[in-house]
Amino acid sequence: MEESKQKIILITGGAGFIGSNLCEYFLSKDNKVVCLDNFATGHRHNLKDCINHPNFTLIEGDIRNLSDCITAVQGVDYVLHQAALGSVPRSLNDPITTNDVNVSGFLNMLVAARDAKVKRFVYAASSSTYGDSVALPKVEEVIGNPLSPYAITKYVNELYAQIFSITYGLETIGLRYFNVFGRKQDPNGAYAAVIPKFVMQLMQHESPKINGDGNYSRDFTYIDNVIQMNELAMLTQNPEAINSIYNTAYGDRNTLNNLIHYLKEFLSEYDPEIANIKIEYGPNRAGDIPHSLASIDKAKKMMGYNPQFSMQEGLKQAVEWYWNNLK
Repeated sequence: MEESKQKIILITGGAGFIGSNLCEYFLSKDNKVVCLDNFATGHRHNLKDCINHPNFTLIEGDIRNLSDCITAVQGVDYVLHQAALGSVPRSLNDPITTNDVNVSGFLNMLVAARDAKVKRFVYAASSSTYGDSVALPKVEEVIGNPLSPYAITKYVNELYAQIFSITYGLETIGLRYFNVFGRKQDPNGAYAAVIPKFVMQLMQHESPKINGDGNYSRDFTYIDNVIQMNELAMLTQNPEAINSIYNTAYGDRNTLNNLIHYLKEFLSEYDPEIANIKIEYGPNRAGDIPHSLASIDKAKKMMGYNPQFSMQEGLKQAVEWYWNNLK
């Protein structure tokens, strides 16, 4: 494929946290970007720097409607499928809607992409697929039993993608995201991710509440590492890399106590009082796995992945963004 040729990229869920960052990045690389979103969890303000760009098209639609998917893929070279209902607790509260969006919607997008003959379908998979497997680090070929409806839906995505690759010849690559964080991640709502939620509480001088004793650990992954992986997955010319699944992470783990320590340290540079805020602890959350750590060897070997941002480096940037945009 010629690098110089302008590419047309459909980003589903493009008004969401990860999707909007992908929209901005690929527009900056002189591509044409089509965003499909129903704004169920995404936000129009996430697209404020894209909306007037001459190479940007917004389609307000729902992946649960096959006709919306068919419209969105017309003339598209690549699909970066980010649209989903995230959150383990949300899926425990409402498994039916989670399944409708994450499984039926995913299948609609696969069918539309197949029929439109797109070059490649890159999709957001999830570290939740590792389920009750206690092995660390997590390697792509060893998974356990799912611990939530959300985890089931994301595993089903991988199975469907594999079948579409084998049966219809659609090139697919799945990216198992590990605790992604960074600019534009929503701090509000019942299912807000832990980092933006803690940042907002600390900025408002509220005590963050950690589920459990704070010793659960995660492979916190900065958004720019995720952008790099999406670009590599979209453009790789290694035939052995295609029709596979990759951990998308930094390859290091930090406890929630570590996380809070760094957040207080970085935020107190803007507001010294934050250093003295006490942390509260509560019961563990249903469906949570104790520890998560990715092996990124496969992505390095097959696609040349080289993440640039550790958790601490990413947190510094994220904290600056939150302070300047949400204070």
